[in-house]
Amino acid sequence: MGVVTPFPAAIGKASQIGFERLELTRILDLYGRMVAAGHWRDYAIEFNRDAAVFAAFRRSAERPEVRIEKRPALRNRQGMWALVGEHGSVLKRGSELGPVLAPVERRLLKLVEE
Repeated sequence: MGVVTPFPAAIGKASQIGFERLELTRILDLYGRMVAAGHWRDYAIEFNRDAAVFAAFRRSAERPEVRIEKRPALRNRQGMWALVGEHGSVLKRGSELGPVLAPVERRLLKLVEE
């Protein structure tokens, strides 16, 4: 009848890296809390062959305040998650998303009473 030819990008490695639903939910939850606190105003998501990047901005015209990067190629070495600061320095790296987001979540904590 007909011959099915696979799409060239589907052979071998994945064409792009992405966030899973639970990962993106956790990141967007943090983003929403930071927006409510007045720290962030905009975000951008980038998917490419090597990494998926969520960037959070104070203002959309500036460079991102933080970038949350997922690089599966580093899973067995340094951990696939990285929190990158505004000037490109890696603030935290790990294999789990929760501990990598901890420095940003710490900014939301306020001392209520001593």
